[in-house]
Amino acid sequence: MDWHNRFLQQASWTRELRDYLFECAGLARSQRVLEVGCGTGAILSGLATPATVHGLDLEPARLIEARAHVPAAALVCGDSRSLPYPSSMFDITFCHFLLLWVRDPLLALLEMKRVTRPGGAVMALAEPDYDSRVDKPAALAPLGRWQAESLRRQGADPGLGSRLADLFHQAGIWPIETGTLRSSPGSSTGRSSPGSSISSRISNGTGRSSPGSNMGRMGEERLPASAEWDLEWEVLESDLAGWVPAQEIHRMKLMDEQAWERGERVLHVPTYFA
Repeated sequence: MDWHNRFLQQASWTRELRDYLFECAGLARSQRVLEVGCGTGAILSGLATPATVHGLDLEPARLIEARAHVPAAALVCGDSRSLPYPSSMFDITFCHFLLLWVRDPLLALLEMKRVTRPGGAVMALAEPDYDSRVDKPAALAPLGRWQAESLRRQGADPGLGSRLADLFHQAGIWPIETGTLRSSPGSSTGRSSPGSSISSRISNGTGRSSPGSNMGRMGEERLPASAEWDLEWEVLESDLAGWVPAQEIHRMKLMDEQAWERGERVLHVPTYFA
């Protein structure tokens, strides 16, 4: 499994959202920025900022690869629940598809808050809710159930996204903006057409919310490019191997491809940011 390609794929799903939120957070004026759970550097390699860029990950092998992709970054092997940085060090601290994998996501958020300066920004850019995944035609619904169970078996919380805003409140981080990617990123068998629509709500400081921006547009579902579809299925087949019969996986894969070709495929995983 080429994890850097996988992380680049995930990064492509949130590119417009990141550009928008980083601009709001003042990335261009920041001095120090930290990504918690930086993986192979897929996000850090695309940051346009004069800031000193830092990355932390629990997996040494991924950090070795990140050093090749982001040679100027200060990379550290460490745990998100006990960040090895002094308090108030960073202007922006963020994570991307991370908190669902953390055993104590509230503690990780508290640590992200601690290392961020007063007035800085803490951001969780993408946390999915696989428990609410929608698959159509109905015959493909088992894919969603299998994926959620696979994540649980790997120690993840597949429904964390729906609780993201509440976790921010529990951590004492008042959300300025929260919401979902309205056009779901692909998650096991495909993706929407280019352009992500973001539905959000912006806190006005009174506890009420005003409408957020709508970025991009929804497009018609279509069969993804071969390389992307193949990568999605490579991940799914790896996750399901050993506990879902191989013939069932193959049958679903064929049905999935045919549904895309007929224009009948619907795949939506609510994915949240804060």
